[in-house]
Amino acid sequence: MDRRSFISRLIGLCGGVAVAAPVLAQAASSRRIELQRSALAGFQYHQGEKLWSLMQVGDTLTLIREADNRFDNRAVRVEWKGHKLGYVPRLDNASVSHLLDSGVQQLTTEIVALQASDNPWDRLALAVYLQV
Repeated sequence: MDRRSFISRLIGLCGGVAVAAPVLAQAASSRRIELQRSALAGFQYHQGEKLWSLMQVGDTLTLIREADNRFDNRAVRVEWKGHKLGYVPRLDNASVSHLLDSGVQQLTTEIVALQASDNPWDRLALAVYLQV
């Protein structure tokens, strides 16, 4: 399968999530496609504050699907070095949960922004990538 066919199939698999042309152009050189950026939901309820001083932009995060989550059947938990930080926000988790449910193994996630703020939604931003 050539790259163009793969990307077309990926976009269909993501439920129509558009991947911008500049991101695709960047992917040709870096070998990964940024699928989405989002805030971290639940930062204030989990271990984010306790671990704040240890985290750095570029740190790898782990996504764990929680299909049996009682609050959101598409829940995707976010962990840093085995510590629960929170979740991909409910409004942003449809594509990621679908990819995880489909068994896609090439997803990587990292911290793209850390900001000291009173608003927990502004504290940490993450990006989800597809390795190609």
